[in-house]
Amino acid sequence: MSAIDLTLGSKSFFVPAPEAAPYAQPAVPAGTGASLRPAAGSVRFEHIGKTYHSSAGPVTALADIDLEIPAGRIFGIIGRSGAGKSSLLRTINRLEQPSAGRVLVDGEDISRLDENGLVALRRRIGMIFQHFNLLSAKTVFDNVALPLRVAGVREAQVRQRVNELLELVGLKGKENTYPGRLSGGQKQRVGIARALVHHPEILLCDEATSALDPETTQSILALLRDINRQLGLTVVLITHEMGVIREICDQVLVLEQGRIAETGPVWSVFGDPRHDATRALLRPLEHDLPQDLPQRLSLQAPASGSYQRVLELVFTGQGRIEPDLDRIAGALGSRVRLLHGGVDRIQGHTHGRLLIATAAQGPAAAELVQQQLCHHAKELGYVADHV
Repeated sequence: MSAIDLTLGSKSFFVPAPEAAPYAQPAVPAGTGASLRPAAGSVRFEHIGKTYHSSAGPVTALADIDLEIPAGRIFGIIGRSGAGKSSLLRTINRLEQPSAGRVLVDGEDISRLDENGLVALRRRIGMIFQHFNLLSAKTVFDNVALPLRVAGVREAQVRQRVNELLELVGLKGKENTYPGRLSGGQKQRVGIARALVHHPEILLCDEATSALDPETTQSILALLRDINRQLGLTVVLITHEMGVIREICDQVLVLEQGRIAETGPVWSVFGDPRHDATRALLRPLEHDLPQDLPQRLSLQAPASGSYQRVLELVFTGQGRIEPDLDRIAGALGSRVRLLHGGVDRIQGHTHGRLLIATAAQGPAAAELVQQQLCHHAKELGYVADHV
């Protein structure tokens, strides 16, 4: 027997039996010059397609997915329900077999792996889940140790490795605690520790924060970021939360109906989304107009009274342009009032939207773009000077 199928809850884990391979040790650092293969932890999708067959007929889950995830990056996959996120993620450890195309891990076509090769692959890829999948009758220590014990690792090595991991994930002192006495965040930390037992090169995160409250989500994302930096792991996560992508990822793929809608650095995709699906997903993060402002806004300049123009300024992150209200006021030749909006900084790039009020008469909004004070600008209308 070369592998054991271990089921926890509804998820299956594959761990090597004692004779399959020796206990995994940390991978040799990339860049040693010993090999021309891609750095450990790289993933390449080559025109991946996936079709499911049902009584209602074939259903296309993925179509022509062609992209690369560099080693050591935190890569996010996002899309609406049914977009194909889970199907794509599970092709990386071959829990899903593509109907078309190839998946290459560290340059190796994983579709060609035999049973032993597949076991070895899955030892190099850890996976954590939304609902933790812990065994309630086992302690924290035993939940983390289980894959090692099933693999036939000596108890002294088990104890050393589990203690290392519990300290890494911030659960030192919880070794003898049962899952029922843990918070949701602590349960996910156990799941993360368990996913790391075999020194993986890649960590897959399947909606790992969706069951957590916002504060706990932030702590888990910080932990994943630390693990990425300390261990050099490639982290691939799927989520429906754009806030998670913004917080932790280097690059993002937006899926729509099984196809690539757009992909690129997070700052670029967030700052200037090109696809309707991306804009829809980003909408909850936008600073919408205050409810009272549209009611007070006039599209035409009033014939009397004291009024100001309302301008919308957009910052996409390109070229390192940042909001400078003093320079904006100078370009417009009048004082500027900030009515609404907000900006974020992602990977050193500033993006967001500001609504400002300025003199009713003056240079056109396009002048601000020409002077590189913002990336896009337009006039929305006029409001009373006292608004």
